Amino acid sequence: MIKIAVVTISDSASRGQRESTSDKVIAEMVKNIGSVESQIIIPDELDTIVECLQKLADENFMDIILTTGGTGLSPRDVTPEATYKVIDREIIGIPEKMRIETSKYSPNAILSRAVAGTRKDTLIINLPGSPKAVKECLGTILPVLVHTVDVIKGRVVRCGG
Repeated sequence: MIKIAVVTISDSASRGQRESTSDKVIAEMVKNIGSVESQIIIPDELDTIVECLQKLADENFMDIILTTGGTGLSPRDVTPEATYKVIDREIIGIPEKMRIETSKYSPNAILSRAVAGTRKDTLIINLPGSPKAVKECLGTILPVLVHTVDVIKGRVVRCGG
């Protein structure tokens, strides 16, 4: 069973000023591919995000970490920068696929700065903060996540066409 962590990155949700809903959308969507072992809400703080991602990958040994929030253009949106500090290898095709497919629903999708990559044998993917955008983006990449984890873990050797 794939171990999944969901990290909501939101100042207002971390202070209890608004309810986080995107994390619930993610948990529902991934239930057929794995078990959500951890759901965390943290503020949009670079060092906090880095520490959280490192701990989930290195100490909790998650197979997949899905973040939600902080991928836009506002000055507080630092999730991609934090992810770059944590990952060993970038997987550029995942966010490209999300942007291409979801731009069919909203032209603003191309403004997403989402990042995906690996830290050791953990897959980390940034998703947007809105439940609608999460559903669209995750729906686009969900069919390849199990295979991606299998390749990262060395269970299969072929990953591309």
